[in-house]
Amino acid sequence: MKAVVYTQYGSPDVLQFTEVAKPVPQANQVLVKIQAVSVNTADWYLLNGKPFLARLSQGLFKPKEPILGVDIAGVVEAVGTGVTRVKPGDAVFADLSDCGRGGFAEYVAADETALALKPPRLSFEEAAAVPMAAVTALQGLRDLGKIQAGQKVLINGASGGVGTFAVQLAKAFGAEVTAVCSTRNVDLARSLGADHIIDYTQSDFTTTGQRYDLIIAANGYHPIRHYQRALSPTGRHIVTGGSMAQIFQPMLMGPFLSMGGRQTFSSLVAKPNAHDLAFVGEWLEAGKIKVVVDRCYPLNETAQALRYVGEGHARGKVVIRVA
Repeated sequence: MKAVVYTQYGSPDVLQFTEVAKPVPQANQVLVKIQAVSVNTADWYLLNGKPFLARLSQGLFKPKEPILGVDIAGVVEAVGTGVTRVKPGDAVFADLSDCGRGGFAEYVAADETALALKPPRLSFEEAAAVPMAAVTALQGLRDLGKIQAGQKVLINGASGGVGTFAVQLAKAFGAEVTAVCSTRNVDLARSLGADHIIDYTQSDFTTTGQRYDLIIAANGYHPIRHYQRALSPTGRHIVTGGSMAQIFQPMLMGPFLSMGGRQTFSSLVAKPNAHDLAFVGEWLEAGKIKVVVDRCYPLNETAQALRYVGEGHARGKVVIRVA
């Protein structure tokens, strides 16, 4: 089969579009013929071998897993022994983060537990754009954020993959949503249902005096102290993405800032969860939320897709058509 392989850390230039052995599903595994796969910022970091500490598990000098890509959508071609939840011919989608990745290829052997049935109304390209971003937004809002109807919620980085889902999910949970984005994405944020939109090139939400019950920092840098002054007395601040500095600040400083008060500061390490993915899939099928796809590339242009994502200005998701 065709696949995009990397055998050393570096820029997209190290990627090779080549032939590799087609996987064979083992017990409790499913062979999926991939139709589409989306690109995540996590793929960019893994490609570059950053942060360096991550190499302790991913491979110190070279990557253990030679094929990146976790957000897949495709059709079940074969199943291993013990598989009961899906059958050949089923259209599925999944986040393969916990079962070896391998999405930048024509086929992948994935654990049955990672898969959910694809919502029929979604194309394969749209379905591939969902798993990591949507489940991250859901877990940030519902699990860490404890979102409640009527709360004031701000999404910083509202036009990215996680941000576009977070705006819509927060609205679906009944919150009053403020989206922070650049000038060129104001119309996008409005189309997603945001009640208020702040163009960060014109205004700094941390200096307006407005307080929020929940802030999801999907992107866009602000020191954690600035976020603190934009929180209500019992507000929650949750980082779901961005630079390493953004992600580690709440881990290092959050416990100290939370001492003696009721505000909380945390970073979310989202976990792939087929039940959460199916939950999001039901809302997508019902039309409560939608998928935003910025660009699509063919599999042999995966390097270009990664470069574009690495620049940090994608609107919604970037998808690779495999089939």
